[in-house]
Amino acid sequence: MAGARRSFLGICYCDPKGREEQTVVADLDGAVFFSRSSFPYFFLVAIEAGSFLRGAFLLLLYPLICFLRSFVSGSLATQMMIFVSMSGLKIRDIQLVAKAVLPKFYASDVREDAWRVIGACKRRILVTSDPIIMVEPFAVEFLRANAVVGTEIEVNRWTGRATGLVKSPGVVAGELKVRAVERVLCGELADLAIGNGESDYDFTAICKECYMVHPDPSAAVVPPDCLNKPIIFHDGRLIERPTPINALIVYIWLPFGFLLALVRVHLHSFLPIHLVIPIYHRIGVHVIVHGTPPPPPSPNSPGSMFVCNHRTLLDAVMIHVALKRKVSTVTYSLGRMSELLSPIPLVRLTRHRPTDRRLISSFLNSGDLIICPEGTTCRERYLLRFSQLFAELSDRIVPVAIESRQSMFHGNTARGWKSLDVYFFFMNPRVRYEVTILDGLPGEWTYKSGTPAIDIANQVQQLLGATLGFQCTVLTRKDKYMALSGNDGRVEAAVSSIKVAL
Repeated sequence: MAGARRSFLGICYCDPKGREEQTVVADLDGAVFFSRSSFPYFFLVAIEAGSFLRGAFLLLLYPLICFLRSFVSGSLATQMMIFVSMSGLKIRDIQLVAKAVLPKFYASDVREDAWRVIGACKRRILVTSDPIIMVEPFAVEFLRANAVVGTEIEVNRWTGRATGLVKSPGVVAGELKVRAVERVLCGELADLAIGNGESDYDFTAICKECYMVHPDPSAAVVPPDCLNKPIIFHDGRLIERPTPINALIVYIWLPFGFLLALVRVHLHSFLPIHLVIPIYHRIGVHVIVHGTPPPPPSPNSPGSMFVCNHRTLLDAVMIHVALKRKVSTVTYSLGRMSELLSPIPLVRLTRHRPTDRRLISSFLNSGDLIICPEGTTCRERYLLRFSQLFAELSDRIVPVAIESRQSMFHGNTARGWKSLDVYFFFMNPRVRYEVTILDGLPGEWTYKSGTPAIDIANQVQQLLGATLGFQCTVLTRKDKYMALSGNDGRVEAAVSSIKVAL
């Protein structure tokens, strides 16, 4: 390589102005990302594409990985994490984790000072020692990377599974990193390089300007709305980034959490409804109720339709607890285990509109009904498009705003074992459910009065969005499942995708 080595200036000295036509080469590991350790991301692949047992094995090897990185070779440590976390896994499963799980954690690891410069450049080449299959979905979709340079893993062409080994020339680090960037640049010099320290000094030979990102615990994380697009949908069971300490805490808590979940799940079946909230509070389930419910149905009046946003499978149960009276709810593609555990009657929808209209109308004639027009859960502070069917079937519509908070595990999943959703929710040390019962829609905002059903649906969505501080969208259930699992969310579609993968 030609050219004299030059020193790096700190990233704070880099002016992002006037770089609209420039090319930047940036190291993701420790420069764009705060973390210089990729262990949390390999751990997520291990448990989400594999199992918690595989994740436990990776965690047990963490001291050895640190020893190899510090005293032998960083590349060897990376190879070990690749082998333990990926060997024998279907490439399709790894790709889905990279697309649905990792972006949420990567986004919270991006440094604002580095992104301020990178985001100002037209062409972005991002470099990492990690496997491209892990990093590329986030880098392309959320950082608008034109090229991602990284390690390539071997795949058994007969089985479609990762072997756990890496393709030649090996882990992309040091001199290999620079050679890989040179191939992307095709002999040209990049305008700007952003590195993380000693290992990136060789970038100075292929870039006109070079800057270093120093470790700084006080540096800010880039605001989510400053990335290429917001993260609305994501999957995976863990809420906190699984650093080695956090991962160890999860495994220590798992047996205690499972026993606690058994108590919380089945306690409802043995208690009078008026005692559920006080007892729940004593075992770490805080149900907060705001507003006054409408009067219960009588022989001369049909039941009310409680229309709520959808956060977890327990939304209807918590509304039932808040109302302290008998109520039913509609479901679609709910697992048999969840149906058996439900303390309230369920109305299974068919997605055949005339049939569903008859089912819902018959239940409304005999009692109150809870419906979630979004059709699926959303973890972030967004509301999906509301189906208009509910507005055509009742003039007694009561909007209900739902907010839930968990600390360790997500209580819903798009591609995992849905039958365990309720247990994972209740395995959290503490959970909080906030139920806000709003006033019923006025007479002029009913289908009978001539208001179009779509306008009523949009009005209820906006009302709940304003109450919760959520942003309304036109995204649907199909959008979510296509983004997270590659199917439209129907049971038959999910089964078909599994058969194709096999």
